[in-house]
Amino acid sequence: MELLDGIEAELDASHFILPRLEPEIVFGLRTAPASAELNELAATIEWIAHGFEVVQSPFDGWRFTAAESFAAQSLHGALLVGPRVPIGQIADSPEQLVGLLSRFSIELSQGGQLVARGRGSDVLDSPLHALSHLVRQLASRGLALNPGDIVTTGALTDAQPLSPGQQWHTRLEGLGLAGLNLRVVG
Repeated sequence: MELLDGIEAELDASHFILPRLEPEIVFGLRTAPASAELNELAATIEWIAHGFEVVQSPFDGWRFTAAESFAAQSLHGALLVGPRVPIGQIADSPEQLVGLLSRFSIELSQGGQLVARGRGSDVLDSPLHALSHLVRQLASRGLALNPGDIVTTGALTDAQPLSPGQQWHTRLEGLGLAGLNLRVVG
């Protein structure tokens, strides 16, 4: 994981197998969630950021089963986390945050050309719903998140193939987060 100081990032694609880019929302937790209820869960978040997850696959054409993904030790390659914005700068209340996270939109461009659009509602109805799902699943196994944990919430668009020379850019509307610029080298 790389915590970016600004909105510019560089990625060496040669470190990954068939890499793809997923724009995501990332949460930093102030307190451990005691509940998966959305308003209570929103109150546990210290900061929110826009990030890029780089996923990879050793399987040609990205065709594999869940068991094969598990055997490959998942698909995660890297996480680039943009500027962390205190939750109070995004929303005045947990209720407001719940709404914003469902309604915001994102555009993903490569080389100045629009490649994909997404909305917060494309991630289990909201990145906050994804966090709620994680909290419930962990609780069913006797596990929990902790203060200081950083959680990614899932791809806001389809994962896009990465190759050297590409310039990626995102633009978010309705959430108060800056887009990110990614230069792919390697």
